[in-house]
Amino acid sequence: MDEKQPPRQRVVRVRGSRRAKLTPVEGTLTDSEAEATLRGEKAPVDPSADRGPNDERLRRDVPPHY
Repeated sequence: MDEKQPPRQRVVRVRGSRRAKLTPVEGTLTDSEAEATLRGEKAPVDPSADRGPNDERLRRDVPPHY
């Protein structure tokens, strides 16, 4: 059982807070970036990321429950 597993996200206690935090995962948005997208601001985009033919439409689409 010496297989290497990818690093896992951990739960971190925050002193004085009722909620815990999760450690960041590579390739995901940070809390501030996620909040910026909810407010309608544009999150920083990695210019080296590959783009597909419908990526722009998917970024503009809003789920029906919003």
